[in-house]
Amino acid sequence: MLGLDPDVAALWPGVVERSPLAGQITPSLSVGMAVVDHCGALIDAVAPACVAVKPQLACFERLGGEGWNALRAVAKHAHACGLLVIADGKRGDISVTAQAYAQALFASAETPFGPIEGLGVDLATVNPLMGRDSVEPFVTAARAAGAGVLALVRTSNPGAADIEDLLLAEGGTVWERLAVLVDELGREGVGESGLSDVGAVVGATAPEHLARARELMPNAVLLIPGVGAQGGQVEDLAPAFAPGRAGGLVSASRSIANAWMASGGDPAACARAEAERLRAAAWALS
Repeated sequence: MLGLDPDVAALWPGVVERSPLAGQITPSLSVGMAVVDHCGALIDAVAPACVAVKPQLACFERLGGEGWNALRAVAKHAHACGLLVIADGKRGDISVTAQAYAQALFASAETPFGPIEGLGVDLATVNPLMGRDSVEPFVTAARAAGAGVLALVRTSNPGAADIEDLLLAEGGTVWERLAVLVDELGREGVGESGLSDVGAVVGATAPEHLARARELMPNAVLLIPGVGAQGGQVEDLAPAFAPGRAGGLVSASRSIANAWMASGGDPAACARAEAERLRAAAWALS
């Protein structure tokens, strides 16, 4: 799976120069167009080797309104290429706020002037640390749209150990309790494939937790970030694929987008080669 974390200071060579209106329009619009160009070229390069793209919402939102427009355009392009779109924003809140987040991601906002369409993504990451009622509005909205959610369980960052690995008085760790919550919320959403519409984010940088995570969440799709730039290795991720190839989504961002930097070769060809390498390694485990 391709992670999209566009850095406007490190777009693919030629992207800025290809903008036909550079210097004639506002900086925000120019940047938005360049990001769409960059992400579109990256998607086109690796689409045959991927099942999904995972845009990091913050990388688009920091660009203001044009960033959101760019995000919408990139999501539509990915869908046109036959890929799933996973919105990585790690949203988490309750009640009206959670519902508003969910509308923006999965559905539309009804207004006196007509509906305002949301992104229409297929999956979105959510933060369950506020508890069950901070996840349920997302699950409800996602199910209504035929989509799904991926809750943070045991993340890939070093600081995950500060909270997620803490022992609870009743036994187990915080992340294990989150895994139980994911399993409970997902039981009504298990389909014919045996997989649920409520999945989990479990980082590749601590693969020793994967077998336990799969034990606690037998029906969950596991999104596995941390491969590549963060040091995770696909070869360590076998437990994620216990239900089959669809049970795990291995995510890589910078290691694909920036693969050309090591050799100075064609960015698209280098990205495609790295994506194919990761796909072959994942398939060998499933």
